[in-house]
Amino acid sequence: MPELPEVETIRCQLEASLKNKKILEAKILTPRIIRSSVKEFARRLKGAKILSVGRRAKLLLLNFSNDWTLLTHLKMTGQYLISGKPDKHVHIIFKLSGKKQLLFRDVRKFGFLKLIKTSELNNYFTKEKYGPEPLEKNFTLAKFTELLDNKTSGRIKPLLIDQKFLAGVGNIYAQEICFYAGVDPRRQIKTLNKKEIKKLFSGLKKILTSAVKLRGTSADDYLDIHGHRGSYAQRLKVYRRKGKKCLRCGTALKEIRLGGRGTTYCPGCQK
Repeated sequence: MPELPEVETIRCQLEASLKNKKILEAKILTPRIIRSSVKEFARRLKGAKILSVGRRAKLLLLNFSNDWTLLTHLKMTGQYLISGKPDKHVHIIFKLSGKKQLLFRDVRKFGFLKLIKTSELNNYFTKEKYGPEPLEKNFTLAKFTELLDNKTSGRIKPLLIDQKFLAGVGNIYAQEICFYAGVDPRRQIKTLNKKEIKKLFSGLKKILTSAVKLRGTSADDYLDIHGHRGSYAQRLKVYRRKGKKCLRCGTALKEIRLGGRGTTYCPGCQK
């Protein structure tokens, strides 16, 4: 599933390509993708100008001039593309001013689109209980420490991917953050010392920032809106490297199941 760096990459590209464009028509090929009335969806979008593109957690937010926002969750294989011809996996075609078109493509059809009044977004996010955005300036070490202090039980890696704890971090980056900090992903939160917490926080900021700069990780199906793969996969230290030598200490990496997710770590340098 695209995580914060991938969704942020798409957000930036969409805003650069679509800002001030009008939607001339929304052609819906697969109605189940829409989490609202299909007729109302098409009617409200027709003629609406795209003012900006935002992101909250793993959600994309296209904000329109008519005070509506198009919320998109890409889930496992959802993609926005502005080039190429529609194939059998394209479910919505947005015809735009300037002779452009935007395609929503999803092989597994888990992604969804939902129109919501822009004024109701904050209530929606509150209802979903999304945690803080880790790349915002006001997300500090003190805030991170406070959040951890409020957890009396649980393991660190499953906590990092809990969207109610932190918004946008998923399985790929949680593994990389734990490796960066030299912390075993199975560690109980209450056993972490100040030095380890500081290292986790540093890894969180550095890894996510670097991944955004490199347009994300294309471990599976992820492509940006131009159909290009992200470049961060070349920097992965543990994710999907089971059995390979640790790049830090040379120990063979191991994979375990943790919170229902495959998790690779180094038994030599992650304590």
